[in-house]
Amino acid sequence: MKLRLFNYWRSSSSYRVRIALELKKIPYEYVAVNLIGADGGEHLGAAYRAQNAMAQVPLLEVTEGEEGSAPQRIPQSVAILEYLEERCSSGEGSALLPRDVLLRAKTRALVEIVNSGIQPLQNLSTTRRVFELGGDPKAWAAGFIERGLNAFDALLSDVERNGKYCVGDTFTLADCCLIPQLYAARRVDVDTERWPRLAQIEAHSLAHPAFSRAHPDRQPDARPT
Repeated sequence: MKLRLFNYWRSSSSYRVRIALELKKIPYEYVAVNLIGADGGEHLGAAYRAQNAMAQVPLLEVTEGEEGSAPQRIPQSVAILEYLEERCSSGEGSALLPRDVLLRAKTRALVEIVNSGIQPLQNLSTTRRVFELGGDPKAWAAGFIERGLNAFDALLSDVERNGKYCVGDTFTLADCCLIPQLYAARRVDVDTERWPRLAQIEAHSLAHPAFSRAHPDRQPDARPT
């Protein structure tokens, strides 16, 4: 299996997928897509739109079978995470969803707080539109991030944690989504230390080599900020 990940170094959705790939120790080709280039970014060009009609990152290209097989493309970060979980969880410690059915559901709920409750309201296309309409993009994003992190923290109280991460002592898809979201929160001056439990999970996670390798600052297209 050959994987190519079309992504942008600072995209929190891309960061999620990189974390999962690193945790599962899956090799992949990094394909940089500049979201802030000329004419609004490479993702808005015809060539990229032909691969992903939503003109978003990440996009995972999967080639299986014999040499010359046509690649399949998977857009949307959570769909990619679920694909990787179903396709590549045979090794010990590589599963990113708990075995317990209820904990699986709660893990997915944590994922969706970030994926549908925060990220679409803070992403580049949304904040650009807020600016065009005369609003304050940073304040807009910060408000929704704070609301979402409050909800994420509250749901953690209903999860049997008893460990260093969101759901126990092993990483799950919830951690893959939380850590990039905290990174994005600080970019709009949200003080993430307001949520001590989330800060603790982040500290434990960032100590793991997979999170270090996936970090935006370590990517080939990273720029000084």
